[in-house]
Amino acid sequence: MPHTVEPGPVARTADLPFRLDIEGCLEACIGSHGLGPTRLAHYLTRLEAEVEKLKDNARTGRLPLLTIVRETQDIAEARAALDRLADGARLIVFFGTGGSSLGGETLAQLAGWNIPGAGDAGKRHRPRTRFYANLDGATLTGALDSLDLAATRFVVTSKSGGTAETLAQAIAALSAVKSAGLADAIPRMFLGITEEDKPGKPNGLRRLFAAHAIPILAHHEGIGGRFSCLTNVGLIPGMARGLDAAEVRAGAAAVVDCLLAAKRPRDLPAALGAAVAIGLARDKKVGTSVMMPYADRLGRLAHWYVQLWAESLGKSGQGTTPIAAMGPLDQHSQLQLYMDGPRDHMLTVLRVPTAGLGPLIDPALAELSGAGYLAGRHVGDIVDAQSHALPQALARAGRPVRTLDLARLDAYTMGAVMMHFMMETILAGRLIGIDPFDQPAVELAKVLTRERLAGTG
Repeated sequence: MPHTVEPGPVARTADLPFRLDIEGCLEACIGSHGLGPTRLAHYLTRLEAEVEKLKDNARTGRLPLLTIVRETQDIAEARAALDRLADGARLIVFFGTGGSSLGGETLAQLAGWNIPGAGDAGKRHRPRTRFYANLDGATLTGALDSLDLAATRFVVTSKSGGTAETLAQAIAALSAVKSAGLADAIPRMFLGITEEDKPGKPNGLRRLFAAHAIPILAHHEGIGGRFSCLTNVGLIPGMARGLDAAEVRAGAAAVVDCLLAAKRPRDLPAALGAAVAIGLARDKKVGTSVMMPYADRLGRLAHWYVQLWAESLGKSGQGTTPIAAMGPLDQHSQLQLYMDGPRDHMLTVLRVPTAGLGPLIDPALAELSGAGYLAGRHVGDIVDAQSHALPQALARAGRPVRTLDLARLDAYTMGAVMMHFMMETILAGRLIGIDPFDQPAVELAKVLTRERLAGTG
């Protein structure tokens, strides 16, 4: 049963497509290595004012992340732009880094990107999708040399329009297209997503694309990269794989509705999650947060979470270290550390219904291989058993573990899960007294990179 801070209902999740259980992080379950009821209540009490602020932000629009979930016009504009771009295409390449890519990768993977047989049955009739989030000269050269450029389209995303890696990719792609004799086709082969020019700070990507008559969609001014998964930045890649963008936002809106209905922080799963994560970090020196989904289609979600948590909270000596894992794969590579290494890890296990899914294990072959316990089982039964056995094993070893059970794996659920983790991250930042929306150290590295390239550093 989920933990209750005091007699009464647990976090209100009746209308949400997931269930958060923090019992495995608490003293009652794992002894002295867990958070006690008094300390959990302490952190939840500290969140009361912050939850009320978030409610006010949602009602007034002061935090656009919480209000964009009700908008539809930008989805229609994104759909029209994507349809124009995809006409005659066999491949859509996405250029962007960090938050300009990970949210889109997460939604595209949910819809079946790089997952054989998954997603919309009609996806084979859509252009394929490919992401180049990291800048590597050899990789980019190989890609541009091997692409059928006439049948390839490019989506280039940079909030500021000044990201060096993304500008380099865009310029290289433009040059390759021109060299292939396709210069006249450039306006229908490219799409940009970026902000408007700022006073005294022209947008480089906007200037580059305007000079080539390339259409540009506005990047939301009030929603930064790692929080942009619910904007056109994240939705267009998902839509390219057939994902219903309106359903993604509807799922996110359900979490906002849960926020607005919460009478106390313990009624809000995101507040419970933030209180446990920060409480364990402060009281029990648990400095590492492991995100471990048990589904291939959630793999990029774990990496999206790593950036969200690390870049939002790692400031002024604060924050904890996030790690992306994958179940059951990493039971065979990382679990030894989590079970028997330093007691500084908290695991979040994401589970989806898998029982009865996948190939059936032939009984005779199972017996022949010495694995009679698999006889007559589906592959999904094995994953289901593993995803439940792991939290039990961790709890018995006194290792903090929480579970997030997803009712199903679809656009609505993913929108809810992503909003949950964004809200949890914001509240965690407020608990430790830092601004979860800036990234001063990242900006310094960008400045030093420009100085070095310009020969002034």
